[in-house]
Amino acid sequence: MDAKTTAFMLMMGVLGNTLFAFSYFAGYLAPGIAFDFSLIACYIAGFYGGPLIGFISGLFVGIMPGIMFGPMGMGSWLGLLSLPLGKGLTALTAGIVSKYLSLGERPYSSLITIPAILLAFIPECLFTYAYFTYLLPFFIGGGGSFVFVNIILPKALIEVIVISFLIAALIGNHGFNDFVSRFFTKPHITPKLKATESKLKT
Repeated sequence: MDAKTTAFMLMMGVLGNTLFAFSYFAGYLAPGIAFDFSLIACYIAGFYGGPLIGFISGLFVGIMPGIMFGPMGMGSWLGLLSLPLGKGLTALTAGIVSKYLSLGERPYSSLITIPAILLAFIPECLFTYAYFTYLLPFFIGGGGSFVFVNIILPKALIEVIVISFLIAALIGNHGFNDFVSRFFTKPHITPKLKATESKLKT
């Protein structure tokens, strides 16, 4: 893993934590519950960097969410460990999905990105369900399936839907694609989204 790739992962970590801080304080809903748009960085890292780079970037992205929803929220030490893992899981899955769907290498990749983002969120969604339904009550106390179904899940779906349209716009932007691809010196190993203008010309 070269210096450019490491810089990319750190940059995604900083971006994710910055987005979290802004959305957390702007979208505060209740103690320990707030909107969180840090997944934007996770999806970028996974789609452009692949599963491994995405996963490591996601762990960085989850640092501040882990602190705020963990020791400073309802999750204590369990949240501090679980939140970064959840972010990493989404970024890892995004990398797998992007490879399978060949995002960026076919026409209309922007449109395909929207369901791809929803699909990539499923593992973290299931992990979060287990976190609130089983892990929190057992280790910390509190939580429960009611909290997940009635508060966490609707909030998460709103976040992912908004993020899906934003990422779709970024993937359709040739300047953004060119900027991100500069961080990868081994494109045959590290997948990158390619501009598709040549395929769209008539």
